[in-house]
Amino acid sequence: MGVPSFYRWLVDKYPKIVVSAVEERGHDVDTSLPNPNGREFDNLYLDMNGIIHPCFHPEDQLFPPTTFEEVFKAIFEYVDRIFRIVRPRKLLYMAIDGVAPRAKMNHQRARRFRTTKEAEMAEAEEEKMRREFEKEGKTVFPKCEYEVSDSNIITPGTVFMEKLSKALEYYIRLRLHSDPGWRSIKVILSDANVPGEGEHKIMAFIRLQRNLPGYNPNLHHCLYGQDADLIMLALASHEIHFSILREDVLKAEQNEICLSFVEPSLQKEVKTQWYRKSSNVFPKTPYQFLNIWTLREYLELDMNIPDFKIDIERIIDDFIFICLFAGNDFLPHLPSLEIHEGAIDLMIYVYKKMFEKMGGYLVDMSKINDKKAAYIKVKRVERFILEVGSYEDKIFDKRNRLQQRKLQRLLQQRLEEEKDKNENDDLQYDMKYGVPNEVAEIEDGAYKFQFTTRAVQVSEVLKQFQVLQGEVHVSAPQNLLAVGHDGNDVIKNTKELKQKVKDFLRDQADLFKNGAFQNDKIKLGSPGWKARYYREKFSTETLNEIEIARKSVVEKYAEGLCWILHYYFSRVRSWHYPFYYAPFASDFKGLSCSQIKFEFGCPFKPFDQLMAVLPPKSSHALPKAYRPLMNSKDSTIVKFYPSDFHVDMDGKRFSWQGVCKLPFIEEKLLLAETRMVRENWKGMKWNGIRLERTRFL
Repeated sequence: MGVPSFYRWLVDKYPKIVVSAVEERGHDVDTSLPNPNGREFDNLYLDMNGIIHPCFHPEDQLFPPTTFEEVFKAIFEYVDRIFRIVRPRKLLYMAIDGVAPRAKMNHQRARRFRTTKEAEMAEAEEEKMRREFEKEGKTVFPKCEYEVSDSNIITPGTVFMEKLSKALEYYIRLRLHSDPGWRSIKVILSDANVPGEGEHKIMAFIRLQRNLPGYNPNLHHCLYGQDADLIMLALASHEIHFSILREDVLKAEQNEICLSFVEPSLQKEVKTQWYRKSSNVFPKTPYQFLNIWTLREYLELDMNIPDFKIDIERIIDDFIFICLFAGNDFLPHLPSLEIHEGAIDLMIYVYKKMFEKMGGYLVDMSKINDKKAAYIKVKRVERFILEVGSYEDKIFDKRNRLQQRKLQRLLQQRLEEEKDKNENDDLQYDMKYGVPNEVAEIEDGAYKFQFTTRAVQVSEVLKQFQVLQGEVHVSAPQNLLAVGHDGNDVIKNTKELKQKVKDFLRDQADLFKNGAFQNDKIKLGSPGWKARYYREKFSTETLNEIEIARKSVVEKYAEGLCWILHYYFSRVRSWHYPFYYAPFASDFKGLSCSQIKFEFGCPFKPFDQLMAVLPPKSSHALPKAYRPLMNSKDSTIVKFYPSDFHVDMDGKRFSWQGVCKLPFIEEKLLLAETRMVRENWKGMKWNGIRLERTRFL
């Protein structure tokens, strides 16, 4: 799902669904031996894009990969680590994202354009920092362009994806012949030439296997991936023995050091230095299993309807459906439903309260392949979501009160930071001219430190903490080199430069701190908020225009909900949501009168998708024949590729929360232009790839 807080909500509400994964370290682990986790898995499915991205642009490396080969090697090691944990006995299915459905392309397009914009900002800031370092006499490694400088090349149709496919084929053959744990299993690689997102190709494979005669319903499945979407897909499979392996990101957050013994003005600096040093010392993030069978039991108890014998399979389908209102990769979430505010809890409460009044379950996925949308009970859904909408005024009122308190705290914090900054300036002056420093002792529980109250040496505080904790052991030459202990100032300066750029980007993302915070024009909850919303977001003026816009948005949103159910439970249909914003829950009056129907279309070809999602800065990833369509002023589709675009930050604190107002791709126009290119270049090759080649299976 497009809502990262869903996983946190799920684990907080149902804590027993996750268990830590036992991992045997080392490269010589015999994976043919029994699984140390006490459970044997039959099939392992890898959502490969969740592996490719962290290997392509790791966050905590001073020198990230510079060539395709280095990325491929990191991917091989990543897969090896997951294989050692799971140890499948029958099947390994590796799925790379192919061409996405049209509904997902809008999301991909916005993300890639935003990534390019952030990269330009980072590049400008790094150039500025380099000039400052040069003035200070600090030498850093020169800036170079590498094969992997642009992460947007992780898109079907690029040279990188073609070479990755060949590299994985080599890797699989090597492991089948050399690793005893691989020799008895079947391996399937679905590369980027096969259309569909990786996780959906996996689920389509599982559905196909379930329909085959002789299928064993007691197979134990394990799916690796970080997206919350995988949890919904695993539930939708209705397989009992299903686990999801993912990094234990919540535990990583809980491992932050306690800085209560350090002066507030110095906490940020100590914390920054700690992470710089620890990133190359501590082991990688641990893994955990999320067990779907435990989640099913929780849902059966939590969504139990008094005096009614529920069907657990239909309850699960309804749970998946109501969660779609809180966010996904294809539709914006309803403005009143934020998961961290308890949106899913509210919907579960309303569902149980309204179950008998609605007339029963919201969806019937056994009818998913009917020509009419009989699988969704539209009248029941309308009654359900309108009841949720009756809470909107209270939700907005409480949200406004909490936001006002938060803004007041942030303002107070900002004033204190300014005060601390001024005091630090005075401190630097005193240190420069030799003003004596007072010595103080601070005792906090088991920790006792001595340091000067004015000229505090942060490194010494950190050093004392490290010794007391006994957790940091920097002894390997590589680690010493990474933290600059070998006297190599170039490495040390480069590390400092990279960290300053990262800190700058983080601060820039916080619009309140950088002074770019915009007042909320909508003022949800205040009188007239709905009219203001449609006027600002949908450019309406009169009440009649507002009503026309409301009906249109609700109808398309309902289509989107049905489309997602098709995508989760059956097959892909041709559709996309043509608006930037969602309606309100209270707007769904008249939903039962909506006409919902889809057309079966063909997936885009890889080069067509590149044209649909890439920004102009990434045109190098296209064959030369296609680039003029994106960069030439004479192109009939150049309007799809603005060099700059508006991001709606109205009422948002962080830049990543903004809505990219990119022009929507006109599918027929785009495909007509790319078809002409293919006809003119038919038979030609680009880096060994035939331009008309699709290899759709």
